[in-house]
This record gives sequence, C-alpha cells and structure tokens, in this order.
Amino acid sequence: MKNKNKVLDIFVKVLSYLLVAAVAVCITLFVCLGSRNNKLNQLQMLIENCFIGEVDETALLDAAADAMVKATGDKWSYYIPASEYAAHMEQMNNAYVGIGVTISGFMGQSGIEILQVDPTGGAYEAGILAGDVITKIDGKSILEIGVDGSKDVIRGEENTTVSITVLRGNEELTFSVIRKTIKVTVSKGQMLEGNVGLIRIANFDARCAEETLAAIKSLVEQGAESLIFDVRYNPGGYKDELVKVLDYLLPEGKIFHSIDYTGREEITKSDSACLEMPMAVLVNGSSYSAAEFFAAALGEYEWAVVVGEQTSGKSYFQNTIVLSDGSAVGLSMGKYFTPNGVSLAEVGGLTPDVLVTVDADTAAKIYAETLQPEEDPQLQAALQELKK
Repeated sequence: MKNKNKVLDIFVKVLSYLLVAAVAVCITLFVCLGSRNNKLNQLQMLIENCFIGEVDETALLDAAADAMVKATGDKWSYYIPASEYAAHMEQMNNAYVGIGVTISGFMGQSGIEILQVDPTGGAYEAGILAGDVITKIDGKSILEIGVDGSKDVIRGEENTTVSITVLRGNEELTFSVIRKTIKVTVSKGQMLEGNVGLIRIANFDARCAEETLAAIKSLVEQGAESLIFDVRYNPGGYKDELVKVLDYLLPEGKIFHSIDYTGREEITKSDSACLEMPMAVLVNGSSYSAAEFFAAALGEYEWAVVVGEQTSGKSYFQNTIVLSDGSAVGLSMGKYFTPNGVSLAEVGGLTPDVLVTVDADTAAKIYAETLQPEEDPQLQAALQELKK
C-alpha cells in the first residue's frame, strides 16, 4: 500500500512540474510577444501555441484582415482572400470561365433562379433559359451547397462539362453544359422608335470605352438622332474607361477631378471634339461610382437629362493592392468630384432631373433585361424628355 502511495506521489509531482512548465512556456511566449509590440502578432502566436483546439491559420488571418479593413468604417474598402482573387480579376477584366449565366443572389424554395443567359456561353447553347431555377449541379442539391457553393461548382477548367438540372415550370430538365471563356458584353446598343438609340453600359471595367464608343457610332450610322444611356445597376469601374467615354461626348472642359491620400490633385479635361445631339441617362439606387459620375458630368454640362432614382453617392476610389500571400485589399485611397466640384457622397448621391420610381417586380425585370421598352416607366420618361 505504501508503494502505491509513493508511486502516486511521484506521478502527482511530475504532473505538477509539467503543468508549471506549460504555464511557464505560455508566460515566456507572452513576454517575448510583448517585445514585438503588435497585438495581432501576440494574439496569433498565443492561439497557435496555447489554444487547446485546432485552428485554420489561413482562415484566422483572413478573418483578421477582413475585420481590420471593416474597422476603418469605410463601406467602400474591401478585403479579398487569396482564394477569391482570381474571380475578382475575372470580373474586372469582364471575362471568366463558366457556363454564361447570371444567377440570383438569393435561394428560393426550389433552388436558384437564373436571371440572365449569355448568348455566347455554353448554357445558351445547351438550351437553358432565363427564369429557369437551378436545382442540382453535377447531381448535388443546390439547397445543400448554397449560392456561394454553386458558383464554385459551376466554375471550372475551360472545355470541361458540368451537369445542370433546372426546374422549368413543373418540369425538371437536365443539361450537359460546356464551360467556356465568356467575354461579358459591356455595352450594347439598340435602336428604338423615333430614331432614338439606347445604349446599356453594364460597368466601366475593361473594354467599356471601346464597346461604348462602338455602340454610339453604330447607332448614329443607323440614323439615331438622340441617345439614351442606361447605367442602372452599373457598379462603376475604372476611371480611365470613364474619361474616354466622357471625352468623346462632352465639349472642352474639366471632366474629372480627384485628390489622393497624399493630397495630390489630378484634373482631366476633354478636348473640343464632342457629340452634339439630345441625350438622356437612366440611373437608380444601384448606379455606383463611375456610373453616377458619368450621369452627373453629362447633367452638369447640360448635355443630357438624368432620369430615374437617386444614386448611391460614392465618391471614394479604391486601389487594389496584392498582399504577400496572394490576397488583396481594395483600399479607398482618394476621392473624386464632379466637374462642378461636387462630392456625391456629401449630397447623398445624384438627384435625377426627372424622378421616376419603380416597384420591386419592375426593378427585377429591368435588372434581368426582360422588360420591353414600352413597359419600362423610366425609359418612357426619358423618351418623353427627349421629345421636348
């Protein structure tokens, strides 16, 4: 019995020494970390060395980086994890490998609705239609993998196939779709009655100026006597693309004024060449940045009447900086002003000359581009203004 007690005493002593040693290691780590004078580094090393559970280091750092950017209080700055950077650049370049559909950002009872089908993509060739509801991808239930998961499964290597099951009415259909490199159509023109040219500009990213100017010239050659630019649901884009379009349209004068974080000012002016004909611009609450600036510049020059709803009011521009691990941050590094020196953020966005609101159902159809011109209240109001 005495031997058992002696063994037990030795075990307790050894265990206590180990606990003291473990505590000493953590204290030593904490003291050493203190000398680094960086709370985030201290916290990271404490979690890595003393946390009893397991942790994904990449997820830890991504969460910390995202929180740091959000803590600036600037709603326009954003963090891009390394896993999402390639998709971000695809968006900015208006080209991606996929099946050529735009899906809803919300999950319905049956699945995810397809809002648009690109005529150059594999989905269009396979027979998938706007309004179809995706229920399965490669046999996996869309309700299980979710909206974000569905995007990851749909994307893949060029010239590979993916199985897409959709619900069309009460009928479930399955299509084998080839993934292709899709060049997003940035600007497209349409001739309306009365020799009015309509140009929809999806964004001001890569190829915007090239496609917009080509659409303008094509419509003018077809006999357009006035133009309507539609920048509703346009999220903005590159300043260089914006000023090329404004320079083509506007007479000589200031078209862009910016100030960066160092205080450096940049003023861009247009030349004397311009396009003189009646114009209108359609905007809404989802017209951001370069889109609302485009409308504001045309309005301030009295070159176009602005029709629609109050815009978002964004006046900061972001530069994208790639970090050491392949992630990136889009950081607000300057602000810009309209030709008359107005900060759209300070005035709550651009107020249209003619205010026309629409209900949620009409707004969804405008976004999906399924609304006929005669059914679009904002477009019809713009046409009436041009007649004046």
